[in-house]
Amino acid sequence: MMPSEQSFSRDDAQEFLDVVAPFVRSSDLNRAAERIGRSWCGEQLCEFLRHPKLEVRRAAVMALTLLGDKQAIVPLAAALHDADPQVHQNAEDALWAIWFRAGKSRASCYLKCGTHHLKHGNLETAIEKCNLAIQADPEFAEAYNQRAIACYLAERFADSIADCRRALDIMPQHFGAMAGMGHCHA
Repeated sequence: MMPSEQSFSRDDAQEFLDVVAPFVRSSDLNRAAERIGRSWCGEQLCEFLRHPKLEVRRAAVMALTLLGDKQAIVPLAAALHDADPQVHQNAEDALWAIWFRAGKSRASCYLKCGTHHLKHGNLETAIEKCNLAIQADPEFAEAYNQRAIACYLAERFADSIADCRRALDIMPQHFGAMAGMGHCHA
C-alpha cells in the first residue's frame, strides 16, 4: 500500500528531485553519487522508494543503484512489485549492483576476475577465482551465485545447487540464485 504524500516531506522529495535531475540529464553518475551521498543516507533513499510520486521513486532507485548497500535489499525487493516498469527494471539492476559490491574489497576483486573468466567461457578459472572470493569473504552471496553459474555451465549441477542454496542462505531475496537452482533442476 502506498503511503500518503503527507508522510513524506514535500521539501525533501522536491529537493531530492532537483538535485538528481541535472545529473541524470547529463549522465554524470559519479557526480550524482557524490552529491546524493552528501545529502541523503541510504535509509532516506529507501523511504523515497515508497513515495507516491513516480519521479521520486525512479530517482530513488537510480540513487540506490549507485549508493545502496545491504540495507537497501529488502526495500528494493519490494520495489520489484512497483506498477511502473521502469522502477521495476531499475530495482532489479540496483539489486544486482548491490550484490556485486556487497563483498569485502579483496573478495570483490577476485569475483570481478572470476566473472571476466566466466564471460569468456573459462569455467574452471572462473570457479577458482570464485573460490578465492569465498575464502576472502565467506558471507559474499554473489560469489556463491557466480560460482553456481560456472558450475551449471560446466554441468556440475549438484555443486551449482549447493552454491545457489548457500547464496540464498546469505541473501534470501537473491532471485538470481533462485532462478539458477530452477535451471539446475530443469
